[in-house]
Amino acid sequence: MRANKSPNFANGTWFLSIDALEVLKNWPDISGVKNLTDAPGYRLRIGQYRAFFDVAEEVITVTEVKRRNERTY
Repeated sequence: MRANKSPNFANGTWFLSIDALEVLKNWPDISGVKNLTDAPGYRLRIGQYRAFFDVAEEVITVTEVKRRNERTY
């Protein structure tokens, strides 16, 4: 699981590969997942990115993906 450098961006912008989110298919047996304390849902660590998601029955909804920095949380 990792973020890939896009060959399409000259400035070196990073993007999160959809393949990195494939790990969510193994819910709840996923490493790197934290339960959010100040909001409902979970956080998945993918390199420098964090994917925020909710789980309702058998449906996982990715609500946001952010690059990790000092203002991410």
